[in-house]
Amino acid sequence: MNTEHKKTPWYLWPFVALWRLVTGILVVTGRLVAVILGLVFVLLGALVSATVIGAIIGVPLILFGGLLVLRGLF
Repeated sequence: MNTEHKKTPWYLWPFVALWRLVTGILVVTGRLVAVILGLVFVLLGALVSATVIGAIIGVPLILFGGLLVLRGLF
């Protein structure tokens, strides 16, 4: 893989800075959505697991939600 960085001309710096700001915001909000969705899955899985039959669906939901929270945090 080629890891050479091209120099950005001075007149394109405002566009590069704006692009980096937008991508940074999207990364942060994506992580936040993953954490919130993971917590919802954990709570929903715990609620479904209250019954013995629901545990078949609830336990995987709890595991999936926990993994989603971990992925969003780290």
